[in-house]
Amino acid sequence: MPRSTRYVWVALMLACGCALADVRALHERLIVLDSHLDTPMQLARPGWDIGQRHSYADDLSQVDLPRMRDGGLDGGFFAIFTPQGPLTPEGRTLASEHGLAVITRIRDMVAARPDAFALATRAQEVPAIVASGRRVVLISMENAEPLAADPGRLATYHRLGLRMLGLVHAQNNDFADSATALPHWHGLSPAGRELVQAANRLGILIDVSHASDAVFDQVLALSSAPVIASHSGARAIGPHPRNLDDERLRRLAARGGVVQVNTYASDLVPRALNPERDKALAPLYREFRLAASLPPAQVADLARRIREAEARYPLPATSLDDIMRHLLHILDVVGPRHVGIGADWDGGGGVEGLRDVSQLSQITARLLAAGYSEQDLADIWGGNLLRLMGEAQAAH
Repeated sequence: MPRSTRYVWVALMLACGCALADVRALHERLIVLDSHLDTPMQLARPGWDIGQRHSYADDLSQVDLPRMRDGGLDGGFFAIFTPQGPLTPEGRTLASEHGLAVITRIRDMVAARPDAFALATRAQEVPAIVASGRRVVLISMENAEPLAADPGRLATYHRLGLRMLGLVHAQNNDFADSATALPHWHGLSPAGRELVQAANRLGILIDVSHASDAVFDQVLALSSAPVIASHSGARAIGPHPRNLDDERLRRLAARGGVVQVNTYASDLVPRALNPERDKALAPLYREFRLAASLPPAQVADLARRIREAEARYPLPATSLDDIMRHLLHILDVVGPRHVGIGADWDGGGGVEGLRDVSQLSQITARLLAAGYSEQDLADIWGGNLLRLMGEAQAAH
């Protein structure tokens, strides 16, 4: 642990009257789940093994089995992320094929290591999996475009384990408008409304992260089950359009929903435009999307070039303090029964001091220092997510 980090920990422990060992013991007693893991993108890489220890510095990965154990992460929702392509028959076909390939990859990960992972399809299954020492694998979808060619395929995904559906990503799709694009549908499309109702009937959680405000409002009005924001922040703290304003946070909670707090740096703090940085990094990020076809040595070289470009065009530093400002604000607004953690690991999440899942117990220490109880932490780290999952399944 770096000296500066150690000093912060000592101050926190003095503030809450705890020892480091006590915090770690409490953290280990909790069921610790994350609602948004983009790790399936890493699973596509040749030779990349989730059972082996990796490092963010070497290959930009943030989740593997050894680091999950280090950080006390019991599992979470592994996301079927599909980059948004053109809204054409060809684009929809590619999205359909991509989605099925990713869910197969997730299930193959579980099948290859039955001693380490177990697929959960009901909230009630999770405690027993954790008690067995295995990691919980839940399946979500980020961007519903794989369903555009055939929305009825949602039932197929459900049979394969899908239990959370994020309607849209960074661009508008066939179902909904994105928070970061000009409105096309002005909320949900007719197909999007049908998809929300189909998900309700199957007991699949509807995820409004990345969705426009209009989509949020319409989903909340339409859904027969509580709704989740699987990786979002507080707009009052970071005015990014992806984040939720206090009024919408309250309405989400009033309907029984949960907001899972994100760690994506550009969503945490306002940042000035930096065209030179964007120009340098854009081709590298496009190359990173092709990492599944690159051998490990090329991935390591790409990680080095990305770090060098980021160092040439630095952004204001973001840290665990910035995450906690969002987390504590949202807790103040809606209370600990409606908050969780969805850090966006392997999808751009992480800050200085919280670079990968091995460091998760620092959040526990911060929450204890802020006066939250062990029961509050149990709710925040996993209880609220499981409750919501169970309510969605009970409502169908």
